[in-house]
Amino acid sequence: MEHELKEVIKKCDLAIKQEDFDTLMNYYTNDAILVVKPGMIARGKEEIKKAFIAISKYFNNTLVPTQGEMIILEAGDTALVISQTLLDADKNDNEYSMDRRATYVFKKTSQGEWLCAIDNSYGTELINK
Repeated sequence: MEHELKEVIKKCDLAIKQEDFDTLMNYYTNDAILVVKPGMIARGKEEIKKAFIAISKYFNNTLVPTQGEMIILEAGDTALVISQTLLDADKNDNEYSMDRRATYVFKKTSQGEWLCAIDNSYGTELINK
């Protein structure tokens, strides 16, 4: 059986593709962080939303994220997601790889919903920067 987090992440990817950042914010904890790029972190939903708007603009409003292989390690109300994140966009001169090994941390609410607390599409590449 597929882990329910795979569907949550698929919905997030679709919201990014459709630039529906209000819906996207529903999948983040209030105190979440997003690694915008190595050395730059957005904190909280307001900053994260602004960051996604800027990221979308950077990619000429053509960013399409998808997930490849994915491993989900769950302990109680916390899950670590290690995923091959593939980015496609109408922009060829990118400073960072469009084929990433992302790490995401999700927390399960008391209502049973998974929300992203740490969104790091660069994964362990942060160590090299």
